[in-house]
Amino acid sequence: MADRLTIALAQLNPTVGDLKGNAGKLRSARGTAAAGGADLVVASELYLVGYPPEDLVLKPALQEQAEGMVRALAAETADGGPALLLGTPWRAEGKLHNAAVLLDAGAVAAVRLKHDLPNYSVFDEKRVFAPGPMPGPMNFRGVRLGVMVCEDLWTPEVTECLEETGAELLVVVNGSPFEVGKREVRLNIAVERIVECGLPLLYVNQVGGQDELVFDGDSFVLNADRSLALELPSWREGLVLSHWDRAGDGRWRCRPGERALPPDEIEATYRAMLLGLRDYVGKNRFPGVILGLSGGIDSALTAAVAVDALGPCKVHAILLPSRYTSEESRVDALACAGLLGIRADIVPIEPPVAAFAEVLVPLFAGRAPDVTEENLQARIRGVLLMALSNKLGHMVLTTGNKSEMSVGYATLYGDMCGGYSVVKDIYKTTVYRLANWRNQAVPVGALGPDGRVIPEAIITKKPTAELRANQFDQDTLPPYEVLDDILRCLVEAEMPVAEVAARGHERATVERVARMLYAAEYKRRQAPPGVKITSKAFGRDRRYPITNAFREM
Repeated sequence: MADRLTIALAQLNPTVGDLKGNAGKLRSARGTAAAGGADLVVASELYLVGYPPEDLVLKPALQEQAEGMVRALAAETADGGPALLLGTPWRAEGKLHNAAVLLDAGAVAAVRLKHDLPNYSVFDEKRVFAPGPMPGPMNFRGVRLGVMVCEDLWTPEVTECLEETGAELLVVVNGSPFEVGKREVRLNIAVERIVECGLPLLYVNQVGGQDELVFDGDSFVLNADRSLALELPSWREGLVLSHWDRAGDGRWRCRPGERALPPDEIEATYRAMLLGLRDYVGKNRFPGVILGLSGGIDSALTAAVAVDALGPCKVHAILLPSRYTSEESRVDALACAGLLGIRADIVPIEPPVAAFAEVLVPLFAGRAPDVTEENLQARIRGVLLMALSNKLGHMVLTTGNKSEMSVGYATLYGDMCGGYSVVKDIYKTTVYRLANWRNQAVPVGALGPDGRVIPEAIITKKPTAELRANQFDQDTLPPYEVLDDILRCLVEAEMPVAEVAARGHERATVERVARMLYAAEYKRRQAPPGVKITSKAFGRDRRYPITNAFREM
């Protein structure tokens, strides 16, 4: 019976569909772990094909290649080095499963099929996978490992079954996406399972961006006494060895190791935006990004995140002034570009606006100017940015925040044009917090400059779209402090209107915001993807019908 064990936590960044690249990264991690004397290397959920693969995993060709790669990796473990425990799709008895496979001594030593398939929020696993049976432990070199796949940890049944069938150490492979406050939720769930079964727990999560989702890593080990033995740094890849000893009572305990200090909420949010954009651009092989820089706070923060993610040379700012653009906005936008060290070009939109207005004169005759002319300006800007994207190959970043997207304060085919948004799930009040934070700190791994990157004038000015003379956001919307609180209640908490009003808001204001929220659903369906930050992002998290006659008012 083994009395010592060294397990490497491989917190890696896979790319969906890149089986060869993902396997190569795991091979490299195994080589490093072997040099450190590891017995086992643990990677994340569905690591081999990347997570989440969505309907891609239903392709027979991908399933066949995944199984072939698993067997190739298994053969490599015949060298006497560390075993591998990793996530992969696995076919069994005519069904496709989300599985964890143990590769050791040149063979597939054990397979564990995920039992509890999540089907809420961003998860839709019952669509593509069949559930596995309640599990027993895997026997690994004399140690009975209680292997769970992500969601299996979140309810007590699987843990109870593993404990009753003789597991000595719980090992959880995960694809757990980030949202604000998620670290504490994961730790609390893990502690609950430990209290129930009295076993230590090793938790490996992936890191990196995949479309709207971003994964923070934050892998950890908890001993049976609920003490945190080690925790990997979030937001970056890492390989850490955990050293285990069997005590006199036969129980396993992990020696104290590295415990990275987790970032606070606002830093974690910024780093989620940074990594989500970096991986979306990098994994889709865009040469860089282009965005309209207006002199407002949203585009300034978007530019700052882009520079931190990609570097100044891959970010191109375009100023698109109209007759309503103030000199202050032009100066502020150029100042922001200067602080960030990015190229900024000016493309006036007044000539195409005049041309559009001229050709529409016969059809607009007898009608007073209204929001149509405002939207026309935004759409011309969208056309110009998309033209530059086509010509230069850079992806357009949109800059609309969650407050605006919630109530439809955005122009379809105008400022909503683009390929990706880093502030899509960020409320306006949080935009200001993030801007102030970035002016005082530089996130780990950032490629942007130190010091202030957003001029103070941009942060302190009254927000405005500048689509007509003397226009300000608060002419149309409640103050953002009020609006954002109402929206958090309606969107994240799904609170009734009366309950939201009871928090101190005027009922008429709450009702108006609720009507705007419903009415803008068709716009949100056509919005580009963006980094998920909150517990309920628009899109996968919140799937409301466009045609919807229900109103509680």
